[in-house]
Amino acid sequence: MDWHSLQSLLGGVNKYSTSLGKVWFSVIFIFRVLVLVVAAETVWGDEQSDFVCNTQQPGCRNVCYDRFFPISHIRLWVFQLLFVSIPSFLIGMHVNQRKKSRKNIKIFNQNADLQKVKIDAPLFRTYLVSILFKLLFEGIFMFLFYWIYEGYKMLRLVKCSEYPCPNTVDCFISRPTEKTICTIFMLVTSAVCMLLNVAELCYLIVKYSIFRYNLSISNKNQ
Repeated sequence: MDWHSLQSLLGGVNKYSTSLGKVWFSVIFIFRVLVLVVAAETVWGDEQSDFVCNTQQPGCRNVCYDRFFPISHIRLWVFQLLFVSIPSFLIGMHVNQRKKSRKNIKIFNQNADLQKVKIDAPLFRTYLVSILFKLLFEGIFMFLFYWIYEGYKMLRLVKCSEYPCPNTVDCFISRPTEKTICTIFMLVTSAVCMLLNVAELCYLIVKYSIFRYNLSISNKNQ
């Protein structure tokens, strides 16, 4: 996918997003992507090289590091952002598909407007499904962080007895306080995104209910 296609997808998403949806996009790119690129990469840059254990046994430090960090925080955050962003692109793909259909219609109808795509029931359902999947992925990854790292706090000292360590050895994590603050910040941002998703979902349901109610009243009056 080239930048033009990506821009087209994002344009479709932003054009048909609610105000809460646009705020969600701002939080994603400003407080998550930029922080991940600018700050988190630096904080975790020395993650493995500065993981020190009080033993010289060959291989002990490597297996202990793998025990407590089976996957890097940075990579897990990248996967989280990828999975959370994909449902939003469904809206852009839906809009592009509708525009292609209208472009085919223009061959027979020169008055067709290709710049406007009507927000109908299928597009509305796609929007709702995308929000539900975003909530699901956010919740799954927040649980994965807790399960993989056995909590959200980075410990200064961890004890490891994995083979080939000769006994239970002490291992020290570099800059644990800074990493804890960064982890909590990213998790709080994820929670804020989830709250925005819930608020947007409730907003859409209320708007749809009002629309259906007004439509039923209109039909009765006729």
